[in-house]
Amino acid sequence: MSKSRFTKSRSDALVRACAFLLALGMFALWSTRVASADSQAAYSIRRSSDVRAMNAITSTLFLPLAGKEIAPVGCYVPGQVYGTVAIIPPPTDRPAEAHADLNLALRGYVTTTATLGLVDLGGGSDPNAPQLYNLFQDTRTPTFTVAYRVYDWNWTCNCRGAPLTDWNVTLAGMATLPNEIIRVPGSGYDIGRMPGGYEVMVLYAASNRVTLKYTREDNVVSGYTVHIENICVEPTLLYLYNAMNAAGRAQLPALNAGQAIGRAMNNQIAVAIRDTGQFMDPRSRKDWWIGR
Repeated sequence: MSKSRFTKSRSDALVRACAFLLALGMFALWSTRVASADSQAAYSIRRSSDVRAMNAITSTLFLPLAGKEIAPVGCYVPGQVYGTVAIIPPPTDRPAEAHADLNLALRGYVTTTATLGLVDLGGGSDPNAPQLYNLFQDTRTPTFTVAYRVYDWNWTCNCRGAPLTDWNVTLAGMATLPNEIIRVPGSGYDIGRMPGGYEVMVLYAASNRVTLKYTREDNVVSGYTVHIENICVEPTLLYLYNAMNAAGRAQLPALNAGQAIGRAMNNQIAVAIRDTGQFMDPRSRKDWWIGR
């Protein structure tokens, strides 16, 4: 065989080999994409199935979903199992996120000058009222960092009014450690689901705030309500709330006293407490900090 014919044969063989390797690589890439699409489709089906299942929840337990799809890791609290309870109808008369009694972000609040600590107010008290030191695992009396006044709400125009003046303070900043677990404040009441009794129902939840109700009405008209701002809501709880809200709010998430709600986003949370709809002073020793 001549040298030129030998060289040409080697060249042809190399071309064929390269073509084969290129085809093999393209097939592998195509296979990977198909597998990824199949995985995404399966994930989508799984999520749809999860939502349908939760829309039909009639029991009191919700088991957290495994996987990263539900949570920034920093908000997750291991070992949480959340339940639901049936509301006492009717459900809220407008979307919860657009309701100024449920979503505190609509009202907003402004800083004010006041004592940053517990205060002694006159009048009667309820020995079974929620105790705000239970927000913290160590049941401490926190350092008060900022005093706020929540804005009133004009229901005629559905718009913000002036800051409330019934009390000097209607929302209090409380010092936390970043990522500290925040818990349900205990009271002498439960919302009527035995045995044991859930403590609160979640009226509203977003990624950075939550509204807790100490009765099963889907409003703040009766009983106690607690708003917690600047909290990274536990993502399994947020997922459950969103599912129940989308399903018509016949049931809403329910939590036990001391159960984790989420984690502090930075070095403070802000807390407001209401009695039969009225914003109260969260610093009141005789009401929310008995014995402190």
